[in-house]
Amino acid sequence: METPALTWTEFERVDLRVGTIREVHPFPEARRPAYQLLIDFGPEIGLKKSSAQITHHYTPATLLGRQVVAVVNFPPKQIGKFRSEVLVTGFADADGHIVLAGVPGAVPNGSRLI
Repeated sequence: METPALTWTEFERVDLRVGTIREVHPFPEARRPAYQLLIDFGPEIGLKKSSAQITHHYTPATLLGRQVVAVVNFPPKQIGKFRSEVLVTGFADADGHIVLAGVPGAVPNGSRLI
């Protein structure tokens, strides 16, 4: 399936930033297995919450301190009693389980994908 082309201006509107996961909590109320994450995006953006369906490949211990790439300018989404503020990005593996997008080396929290 070919995706329609977008303009540079449209791409610039997507604010992709790197942040470090500071807290991970189980999210048993979610329809599909998920974690509640608290992610540090540095002083400009601060701490943001996200719900992520990443329990197949990751445990709370393997997520703590990990840098992830997230869209920080989507509107918040209410998931039960939890308000997800950013969208953590990743790719589906061959079985449809999410593998997180990340950075190969440490970069400052809040750095924007350019």
